Amino acid sequence: MGILIRGGRIVDAATDTDKTGDIYLEDGIIAEIGQKLKKKDGDRVIDAKGKLVMPGIIDLHVHFRDPGQTHKEDIKSGAAAAARGGVTTVVAMPNTTPTIDNPDRVNYVHNKAAQVSGIHVLQAGAATMGEKGTELADIAGMVKAGIPAVSEDGKSVMNTALCKEAMRIAAECGVPFFDHCEDIDLRGDGCMNEDENAKRLGLPGICNAVEDTITARDIILALETGVHLHLCHCSTYGDAQMMKIVKEKGYDNITAEVCPHHFILSSDDIKTDDPNYKMNPPLRTPKDVEALKQGLKDGTIEVISTDHAPHSAQEKTGSMKNAPFGIVGLETSLPLTYTELVEKDVITLKQMVEKMCLNPAKILGLDRGTLQKGHPADVIIVDTEQEYAIDKNKFVSKGHNTPFDGWKVKGKVLYTICDGKIVFNNQEEKES
Repeated sequence: MGILIRGGRIVDAATDTDKTGDIYLEDGIIAEIGQKLKKKDGDRVIDAKGKLVMPGIIDLHVHFRDPGQTHKEDIKSGAAAAARGGVTTVVAMPNTTPTIDNPDRVNYVHNKAAQVSGIHVLQAGAATMGEKGTELADIAGMVKAGIPAVSEDGKSVMNTALCKEAMRIAAECGVPFFDHCEDIDLRGDGCMNEDENAKRLGLPGICNAVEDTITARDIILALETGVHLHLCHCSTYGDAQMMKIVKEKGYDNITAEVCPHHFILSSDDIKTDDPNYKMNPPLRTPKDVEALKQGLKDGTIEVISTDHAPHSAQEKTGSMKNAPFGIVGLETSLPLTYTELVEKDVITLKQMVEKMCLNPAKILGLDRGTLQKGHPADVIIVDTEQEYAIDKNKFVSKGHNTPFDGWKVKGKVLYTICDGKIVFNNQEEKES
């Protein structure tokens, strides 16, 4: 049985396509794209007239907390949240309990995902044992087990020599190094951006240099080792400027991502001591926000990811001083990006598809992120017209920690199809 998606607005950055037409999915691949395609007996027909049809989103940066902290999230709940947000492939970070630092733990995640997830869950491997920064993990072994990237996410490898060696091995194994840039000594006990808002709230600050110093260091290391360096969750004006220089110099082995909270919110939005505004890196100043948006607009920042970081409600109460860093994002990234960037003419719809689908696929070396004939049938259908309010109580993620509760947005995902199978159907959700 195939699926015929009829009459939608097909947008595919890989082929520079923006047109109305039909897409036919069969045997897990995109079998046909055209006008007035014929239905076969037993096919499912989806009327997509007036709706956006685009590739499934590839999120390079999520935390599924599995193994070890499954009260916050697990592979099944995280994958369900991803599907609801139009995400068909994720890269899960390795800072679990225990850390994903050997092939057996990589296999655990991939085997469990095959059983409980309707989407592709790709598990990244840690750079050092236990993410303690003292001894390299078995990077080569984890690459053989299927990791798509090496990452110490949650912290930086502060030992520069060890970090360079991890990058060298990653380059040798042909996988990118996903980089959380943070000088932990410089950060201290900071919990929000170091500015007048931190002073107003009486909270310890985190200066831009905490991020910028490691970004600069690791760009230099990447140029020496030749690794593909991917800068995670960029938040500063300095990051945006460094990426501009990198692109002007033609260094195509360095890429960067930014998250919706960093290109939408600033520390000015933190009115009270509210842990739902605590993330790492923190919300910066309006100047930083504008620099990130400009980077997305001019292409020097190529990727939009979420850094989906679920926590329990109990952990996200009290003061920002004591709460863990992070917010959820899988179920809100598409509508927030569409509403705040596309609707406001910061980027085009095609650029959104490029940054959420095509460019992540290129970084991972996947044949996904496109709607070309013969490619895997990862497709989403989106209503970009109807406005609705984000409601954290309707999240299927175990985490409800978001500063965007109640925000009015457009860009509701109606269907998520992964490998030709419908893994989320908004109509079924309404009926349940």
